[in-house]
Amino acid sequence: MTEAQLDRCRKRLEQFLIDLLEPVGRRERRHWGSVYVRGLLLDGERKSVEPMAKRLPDGNEQAMQQFVGQSPWEWQPVWERLARRMVRELEPDAVWVIDDTGFPKQGEHSVGVERQYSGTLGKTANCQVAVSLHEVCRDAAAVLSWRLYLPESWAADRERRAAAGIPVALKFRKKWELALEMIDQVRDWGLIERIIVADAGYGDVTAFREKLEERKLRYALGVQSNTGVWLESPRPRKLKPQRLGRPPTALHYAKQRPISVKEAAQQAQGWKKIRWREGSKGWLESRFWAGRVQPSHGFHEGRAPGKEVWLLVEWPEDLQEPSKYFFCDLPGDYSLRRLAQVAKSRWKIEQDYQQLKEELGLDHYEGRSWAGWHHHVTLVMLAHSFLTLETLRNQKNFWLDPAEDAS
Repeated sequence: MTEAQLDRCRKRLEQFLIDLLEPVGRRERRHWGSVYVRGLLLDGERKSVEPMAKRLPDGNEQAMQQFVGQSPWEWQPVWERLARRMVRELEPDAVWVIDDTGFPKQGEHSVGVERQYSGTLGKTANCQVAVSLHEVCRDAAAVLSWRLYLPESWAADRERRAAAGIPVALKFRKKWELALEMIDQVRDWGLIERIIVADAGYGDVTAFREKLEERKLRYALGVQSNTGVWLESPRPRKLKPQRLGRPPTALHYAKQRPISVKEAAQQAQGWKKIRWREGSKGWLESRFWAGRVQPSHGFHEGRAPGKEVWLLVEWPEDLQEPSKYFFCDLPGDYSLRRLAQVAKSRWKIEQDYQQLKEELGLDHYEGRSWAGWHHHVTLVMLAHSFLTLETLRNQKNFWLDPAEDAS
């Protein structure tokens, strides 16, 4: 935003922040929180404290640095208030999207930094990685929660943990476990439960799918082409108990074998061309097929088949083989178009990550502490949500009846 644009909506921003910044504490903290958010919204290449303070007429580098880096305010209550506000604005017909993103860093002292793979960067690099949960509707999205991924090397290093101020109780968690923590967190806030959407980095994890099923949460998750499925329900048998020892629990499948989702797609018939949304250059469309299957992960160890789900496959006509595969734990009466719309709803997150980083400085924080990173991210969330509301406010006929669910 330019200074003129920000000035025109200054009162709306102040009103937006009054309730949301209340949990940070005394009036002085709320003031510098508001100043920091204005700094994030103003145009400028760098959104670290020093350049923002110089651009703001009431900026103060020392006060802003103290607020974000040393002030002991809790960020979770701010997230909860923001989530409740944005969910009201983005309803109806939303989903929850899980994704992760990388923050390139120099050196080794920023909390959680390590040479690790980042899908955002497309390579292994020195970076931080964070997992995020988003509420996404047809035309907008809002970040509900973040988890900074703490590599095992950091989790086991007491000296580095102490220097960065990482809470003692915090243990190593895989990315899919962090995703579950966020899902449980927003459910505890009383938000309406949504379909969970994520890529194969999460969908390939059988434990993640099973934990969602235990919570009775629907999902549409990407999987790799070699993921095994049963097209027809197998008939395994239990092995006979031995005279000594515990009764066997493993199942025996004899000559029954699952096939890969790629093989299932190659056998499939009835492919249909589906339009799933209108983009900036016209409708996006591709060929899709869906069939009911049971995931077969663990059958070599005698595990029972997974619950029946949709296998959704995208196979563009100009490609030699399918491009995307999804397990969709969604009702059996869902149309092919509806399945494709849900599975493809991650697109908005890439746009949001771009705006969060390029316009609002999500990855510009130069501090090294656990609290400082979370404080900066919280204020970026506020700035991003305000821009989202401003965009919706300026759109005409934003709330339209959803398209009929026809295949």
